[in-house]
Amino acid sequence: MSAVTPPLHTLHSRHYRDNRFVYPVLSRRSKGISLGVNLNPDKICNFDCIYCQVDRRSEAETDFVDLHQVLDELRHLLQIASNGQLYADEPFCNVPEHLRRLNDIAFSGDGEPTTYRNFDEIIAQVAQLKDDLQLDATKMVLITNASMFHRPAVERGLAILDEHQGEIWAKLDAGTADYYHLIDRTKIPFQQILDNIAAAAKLRPLVIQSLFMKVNGQSPTPAELEAYCDRLNEILVVGGRLSLIQVYTVSRTPAESYVASLSNEEVDAIADLVRRRTGLPTEAYYA
Repeated sequence: MSAVTPPLHTLHSRHYRDNRFVYPVLSRRSKGISLGVNLNPDKICNFDCIYCQVDRRSEAETDFVDLHQVLDELRHLLQIASNGQLYADEPFCNVPEHLRRLNDIAFSGDGEPTTYRNFDEIIAQVAQLKDDLQLDATKMVLITNASMFHRPAVERGLAILDEHQGEIWAKLDAGTADYYHLIDRTKIPFQQILDNIAAAAKLRPLVIQSLFMKVNGQSPTPAELEAYCDRLNEILVVGGRLSLIQVYTVSRTPAESYVASLSNEEVDAIADLVRRRTGLPTEAYYA
């Protein structure tokens, strides 16, 4: 029996050719090609999420970010993604025609991108590169756990994103502090995350990305999901703007073997609950 080829959206390798920092992926949430910028090649993160696919037990190949190399790699990938050259070789030759579009530059990677010391500088440089290449329609997306929004350099970087078709996708995986610590395994208080999201959402609309899963065979309880909706509503009450809620589940091999995907029906049920309880636009993504 021949092996089944996994869907392209599950092949989120952070390695492309000889690149160290920039990599293309077919993103199920972006509905097109996303160019990831890995600001944490050292694999250091202030969260240790049980569902993360990064293997932090293995040694990192690179322990610093070379800004010049980041920009060189990004310039090349922006060019070949724009002119169609990207789709000449595996695995991107298998991308369906309707998804052969450059959607965004995403700051993500092997850790929390806002912990990068010169965060505002690299955001500014990438924004300038995008302008130089006249890629006005290409968004800049920050995929973040929202833990560092209160830092001045991060605030400056977020403001630059606002000026360059930027979107902020902030993680919120829980409704209660206990569940938050179970899932995200961090010393950062849950209230700090909630306060940071609310403060940032007062200045620009945020996308909330929420990953739900089975832990030791158990799905999130109804009480936890109700509390999650309460947290979203509290952000709205204080004047925060949320443009979209992304409800999704595990689609790649997680850090812990006791973590498993929810069924499509469970994901849909959570998305329906969020719509009913908050009135917010909500999209569901499956395993």
